[in-house]
Amino acid sequence: MSPLNIPAIGLVTDRLNLRPLNPADAAELLQYQLDNRQHLQPWEPLRDDAFYTIEAIQRRIAGMVHQMHEGNALHLLIRNAQHQSVIGECNFTNIVRGPFQACHLGFSISANAQGKGLMYEALEHALEFVFETYALHRVMANYRPENVRSGKLLARLGFETEGTARAYLKINGQWADHVLTSCINDKMQ
Repeated sequence: MSPLNIPAIGLVTDRLNLRPLNPADAAELLQYQLDNRQHLQPWEPLRDDAFYTIEAIQRRIAGMVHQMHEGNALHLLIRNAQHQSVIGECNFTNIVRGPFQACHLGFSISANAQGKGLMYEALEHALEFVFETYALHRVMANYRPENVRSGKLLARLGFETEGTARAYLKINGQWADHVLTSCINDKMQ
């Protein structure tokens, strides 16, 4: 995947703009993470204070941009179309080619943007883009069983449950079970 396949302008929905992450987004992404630290804590790895510094986020962004240019990932910031403020992110990572043609999806949305259908709107467009542009066959997303919102969202987007992985990821300091789901690109031969 060449860098040309990364959407230069981004994806536009009725209420959102999704744009690939770039180094100029460091301060905004850091603010998003700081504002939502407690909200996201139950669903993310344990993070110390050093994670929430501009230097740390600049290093993470540099790595993410590199992965995008290598064709191994797509990291999108989700912005409110009206205010252009960052309200979330969605990440297609671990892109594997060959006979697999698959990746993992991760996403988060700010506490004050939940319950409005915004993540559904963002992921519906992002999934369509990834399936068509990256020619992927499968997108996998995993969530903790107690994260009912994520489970309902993924089901609404067409993800099917494939099983449960015991002690799958260390989340918030504890090994946590995850429900494994995937969405298949039926248009791909």
